[in-house]
Order: sequence, then structure tokens, then C-alpha cells
Amino acid sequence: MTIKRKAASKKLKPGAIIKSKKTTKKAPAKKVPAKKATKKAGPKTRPTSQSVTAFINGVKHETRRKDAKTLLAMMKKVTGEKAKMWGPSMIGFGEYHYKYESGREGDMLAVGFSPRSANMALYVLGSLGEDEPLLKKLGPYKNGKSCLYITSLDKVDLGVLEKIVVKSYKATKAKWG
Repeated sequence: MTIKRKAASKKLKPGAIIKSKKTTKKAPAKKVPAKKATKKAGPKTRPTSQSVTAFINGVKHETRRKDAKTLLAMMKKVTGEKAKMWGPSMIGFGEYHYKYESGREGDMLAVGFSPRSANMALYVLGSLGEDEPLLKKLGPYKNGKSCLYITSLDKVDLGVLEKIVVKSYKATKAKWG
């Protein structure tokens, strides 16, 4: 495309024809990274080398810290297993390997607990279920699919809780090995 322009600051002769360049530039082609081999997603909850004692001593909520020490002693006694950290905040006793029909598999703690800000989560219902008769004798709690949520161990019957832990541990080991 050619246009006639007046000579400006460039030393051109008046009336000279100037060829102009197009001002639209093509965007550079985006580089698409080569596809990486995708890894199968692993379980999020895995054993860690974090110290159980240091974790419990670092719990800020006084009731949760005291309850964690009580549960640590109870679960160690009834399972005969050494406590191990699973992920950043779960304390587990024993483990088992699971494999579902879907092909998903992994390792998980047999029984355990996690001190949270609102309550203590106990991982003991996985092999028992929400309709466990001992739960009626426990005292105040809430439950999830495989968890019991207790605000304070002072409010529940520790003897019943111990029976639940024993029953859950044995059921998990019987089912998964």
C-alpha cells in the first residue's frame, strides 16, 4: 500500500511517495508444551516421618492436646501398634492395604485420630458403620462416614470408646489383613 505524505522530520523531498508497512502484527504462535506422561493420582493420606509427640505438644487447644495424649495411650495399649503420623495432622495405629473393584488401591491407618480446632476426629467407624450399638452408650458425638467427632473426652464414656476402638481395629484387620 502506498500513500502520499508530506515530508516530515525525515529528509524527504516534498510530494515523495512513501511505502508504509502494515501496523498489525501477527501474534507469535503459542508454544504448546509436550504432553507429559501422567501419573496415577496417589492417596493424599500417607505415613510421614513427623514426630507424633512433637505434633501433639504443638496442638494449641488445651482440651484437644490433653485428649490427644489420652487417645495416644489408649490406642497404643489396645492395638499394640506404634503411633505414626499420617499426613500433616492424623495419628494412626496399624495400617492395611486396600484394593477396590475399581482398581483403586492404597494403604491406610487401621484406627487413629486427629485433633482439630472444633473437635477430635476419631477414625474408627470405617469397618463398623454408623449403626454400631456401642455408639448409643458413648455419650455426645457426631459422626461422618468413617469418623466420630467428639468435642471433649470428659463428656464420653472412655470404657465404651475403648471398646469401639478395639472392635474397629479387629474388624479392619479381619477385613483387610
